Amino acid sequence: MTPSSPAPASLGQPFPFLLLPSYWAARNRAQRREKGDTARGLIFGSIGAGVTATIFAVVFWLTWNVLDYEELGEYLIRLGLSWLFLTFLSFLAFSALVTALSTFFLSEDLKLLMAAPIPQDRLFYSRFAKTAGLASWMVVIFLVPVLLAVGSARCAPWSYYLTIPLVLLPFVLIPVALGSVTTLALVNIFPARRARDILMLVGLLFGITIVLLLRFLRPERLLRIDSLPDVTAFFATLQSPVTPLLPSFWAGESLFAALHGGADCLHLSALWTSAIALTVLARGAFGRFFFDGFSKAQEARKVRFTRLLLLDRVIRRLPFAAGTRALLLKDLKVFLRDTTQWSQLLLLLALVMVYLYNFSVLDIERIPYMSRFIKNAYAFVNLALAAFVLSSVAVRFVFPSVSAEGPGFWIVRTSPVSMRQFLWSKFWTGLLPILVMAEVLTVIANEFLAAAPELKVVGAVAIFFMSFALVGLATGLGAMYPRFNAENLTQVAGSYGGVAFMVLAVLYILAMIGLLAWPTSVYLWYQYRSQPVPGSAYGLMVACGAAAAALSAFTFWWSMRRGVQALERMG
Repeated sequence: MTPSSPAPASLGQPFPFLLLPSYWAARNRAQRREKGDTARGLIFGSIGAGVTATIFAVVFWLTWNVLDYEELGEYLIRLGLSWLFLTFLSFLAFSALVTALSTFFLSEDLKLLMAAPIPQDRLFYSRFAKTAGLASWMVVIFLVPVLLAVGSARCAPWSYYLTIPLVLLPFVLIPVALGSVTTLALVNIFPARRARDILMLVGLLFGITIVLLLRFLRPERLLRIDSLPDVTAFFATLQSPVTPLLPSFWAGESLFAALHGGADCLHLSALWTSAIALTVLARGAFGRFFFDGFSKAQEARKVRFTRLLLLDRVIRRLPFAAGTRALLLKDLKVFLRDTTQWSQLLLLLALVMVYLYNFSVLDIERIPYMSRFIKNAYAFVNLALAAFVLSSVAVRFVFPSVSAEGPGFWIVRTSPVSMRQFLWSKFWTGLLPILVMAEVLTVIANEFLAAAPELKVVGAVAIFFMSFALVGLATGLGAMYPRFNAENLTQVAGSYGGVAFMVLAVLYILAMIGLLAWPTSVYLWYQYRSQPVPGSAYGLMVACGAAAAALSAFTFWWSMRRGVQALERMG
């Protein structure tokens, strides 16, 4: 561009002009209907509306009942608002760290934007707005029905509902600004991809700590009569993390004042002044250090796991064909390289510990006349829950395994490896860890429950068959509905095929529980009465067990067969 030529029209546009490509992409995606878009929209829309309505109803009921306790009810609402915002302030901070790293340094469109004649302040504010939206949308969607329910139960004035957006906006901007500055510092110290790994691990460790802490506090003890003297100490413990120096306290106090028709100008102004000051501080820091950090972000990641000779030796000794062993080794190395994949196993491990801990603290013996019945009923609840956990893990790790090949799938297609061999390698890679996890959940939880020996055997055998069926279903549907152009595997899990898998998995689990619960309950009923099982009932019990095994075998066989056929048709 010569000095005499006119400046591009984009230079005179405000920073939201740079957000238009994202809007145009979303609009074009909505206008270009693909197979399953309507069904996926209806399913997710119904789920979202149901979850929102449930959150609103539960919070409304809790607030309505808490208000019956005069001054204690008002104190609990005030404390609850501070804790609510404190919890989401923590999640916003870590979400802003990871999101800022992607939007400011690792986004694909940055290479074009950095080469374009765009003023630095407009680039910063457009990236900052995108970071704030991506980091906070889930938190805001959860907070809005909660705050609306509190206001409806409290019969709050109209000023309360006007205060909600005035509080949420600066409350979101404060952690986003701090997260952006922290990310900028990390990128200038470490390579960007190494910084992302560090942030992911820190965030997961934080989430694991919160999950374990909340569970090991054992709040169910407050429901026992002998624990009532400890209620005062419990509330004192809840009050201790609430400090007037945090934005969560300012947000809670502002909304609590608005609930009573007042206006807490002190805390509301503290929110806004802090948000504006931190945003200006972030703008100055990015103006000084952004280019250096962006240059470092272009460094390639160092490869470590491809040099692990021990992994090669272990895979080489497996009793599989050479092509299957090569595919298995490739999948393991790709999985270990991606921190976003294997680090999620830490969170999964924490959830498994909480799951087993819940069964270990069940005080079923307090109901002496029904403890036997409740233990046996809980054994089937445990089987269903373990199967649902299995399905969740499968849709996250197994279903996207074919799509994880990405644009490099043509290499697999042109290699001397059949599609049957390729898909079976995906199946075995996902089956072994999931089968071990499912058996551990089922067997240990039944031991904690002290369930009947027959139920322990039924649970262990049933989860074995269900693991084969659900992993095969995830592998087959993942091959039938691949998305090789997805930016990340989370998008694959939320696609039409992922939703179809979860629907079919739920139907399969319910059918299996129904086929196994009735014959087992009949057998235990006759055993409890020391009576022999009649021949007709015994025949129906065997038929139900055979039907459950046949259903699992058919689900597994049909899914894998259709998956292989779908892959072969791609050629």
